[in-house]
Amino acid sequence: AMSGITIHIEKTSNPAIIKYEASSFLTRHNSYEFKNIDDAKDSPLAQQLFYLPFVKTIFISGNFIAIERYNIVTWEDVQDEVAEQIQNYINEGKEIISESATPKKVVPVTIYAESTPNPTVMKFVSNKKIVDRIFEFKNIDETKYAPLAQALFHFPFVKEIFLDKNYISITKYDMVEWNDITMEIREFIRNYLQEAKEIISKDIPAEQKEKIQLSDENFEALDDISKEIVNILEEYIKPAVASDGGNIMFDSYDPISKVVKVVLQGACSGCPSSTMTLKSGIENTLKSLLEGKVNEVVAING
Repeated sequence: AMSGITIHIEKTSNPAIIKYEASSFLTRHNSYEFKNIDDAKDSPLAQQLFYLPFVKTIFISGNFIAIERYNIVTWEDVQDEVAEQIQNYINEGKEIISESATPKKVVPVTIYAESTPNPTVMKFVSNKKIVDRIFEFKNIDETKYAPLAQALFHFPFVKEIFLDKNYISITKYDMVEWNDITMEIREFIRNYLQEAKEIISKDIPAEQKEKIQLSDENFEALDDISKEIVNILEEYIKPAVASDGGNIMFDSYDPISKVVKVVLQGACSGCPSSTMTLKSGIENTLKSLLEGKVNEVVAING
């Protein structure tokens, strides 16, 4: 019988799901998922856990048990007693998964690297969604609520990080070539996502949540030309910029000088070629769609 196994509690990217990591393997080579007590007939441990009224789904794989809860409790209130229950069960040498259990097929995370118009930026694209919206981090101090970005800043060559939907754009310092580090970053991100670790903490303050989109109130307060500019950026410019791993945001419009200011983020900020291309591209688009209303576009780095 196993003895002296300890359980360590890990948060995940989903506040409803918590991971209990054991100090040794619980299953070999297979993963199992149980949706209810009947489902768990081949796992006496899972069956026991389903007696807890807040347990919704149980996932057992390698050295951990992940549990999804119903909203009747928060994990803070119950996580420790669940950890103790799991630890006692395992240390009594009881069966965790019976031989007859059917393993779950796990879709592996894949990450591929894609170059961008900015030679210092590489886009790492996942086959699974990473975040719901855009995040940008200029340094490790900004990553208090973003554990994945914080972990990436531990690589000395990572300068800036930009997350959107299913990809991460990383800006590197010139001290290294992409060839020497791409593989390592890809593996790191893949393992991080595969282990379902927390990406953005649910404790992130509201003001840090939405820096990117104009709120409806702000949009309504704009003058008509500014509104048209915002709509044109959203419809024509943003998709092109996003495919290069960046984002663009309306800043201001001056009706006297007819200067439009936009904010660039991600791969487009600080990259000589894209600033020129974007500037002329956006300028031409706005000039042709809003005749006589726009003289110049000024790009500021976000």
